[in-house]
Amino acid sequence: MRWQNKRLSDNVEDRRGSGGGGMRTVGIGGGIGGIIIIVLALLFNKDPQQVLQQVQQQGGGASQPAEQVTRGSDETSRFASTVLAYTEDVWTEQFSQMNKSYTPPKMVLFSDATESGCGFAQSAMGPFYCPADDKVYLDLSFFNEMQERFNVVGDFAMAYVIAHEVGHHVQNLLGISAKVQSMRQRMSEKEYNKLSVKLELQADFLAGVWANHAQKMDTILEAGDIEEALNAASAVGDDKLQQATQGRVVPDAFTHGTSAQRMYWFKKGFETGDIKQGDTFSEN
Repeated sequence: MRWQNKRLSDNVEDRRGSGGGGMRTVGIGGGIGGIIIIVLALLFNKDPQQVLQQVQQQGGGASQPAEQVTRGSDETSRFASTVLAYTEDVWTEQFSQMNKSYTPPKMVLFSDATESGCGFAQSAMGPFYCPADDKVYLDLSFFNEMQERFNVVGDFAMAYVIAHEVGHHVQNLLGISAKVQSMRQRMSEKEYNKLSVKLELQADFLAGVWANHAQKMDTILEAGDIEEALNAASAVGDDKLQQATQGRVVPDAFTHGTSAQRMYWFKKGFETGDIKQGDTFSEN
């Protein structure tokens, strides 16, 4: 990805090295971050909420970190800031075409643990978007974990992760997330899991739409970049994670979609660049 010496986002809060936040209850939430909790649960044959509670207990008791606004002081944080800036440019333009105003999310860079509007967050949860404070939370060490545990390499694989979480922000601004959440109390866990999958696949689609328009804006793509994103999407498919951790696939427990589904929707978003083509809820 061609990103060096490009615009950095002003919407970055760097909390690295400031310690963990006070413990509160937090839901697993949408995005790639929830996958890490699910993987841990499968490994130890526990309910994801139980694993989450254990993660929270390990980080409780620390003082509230001070928020420091920064544009990044190292290469990985500068990369994340640059990708965020590209999402701001693309979605501002796309919302304008829909006669809407785009308010970009903040990105919080943290190490180990921090407080979020959705409660206590720890690195083991992975990247996630919190609709309560409109922020994307990211421990940059997750990118090392992608390479070591999932064999996912390449800078555009990292860009896909960020674009996916920003996709959840787009869903929130468009009212899609609230509509899905409002249906939760009226559905069984099995039914809601299917709905959750559709929401996640749409975030993958939106990441693809972003890549399409970022490329048109500034020719950011290099050879192999889309393959890197597709490899990342494949690596975090529910079927692949379940097979690796428990030796079998349980479709009723899916929350993010299969590897094939995630690759399909990202690719469709990239190839069409048309947000109207991303109605994952109408497709089986």
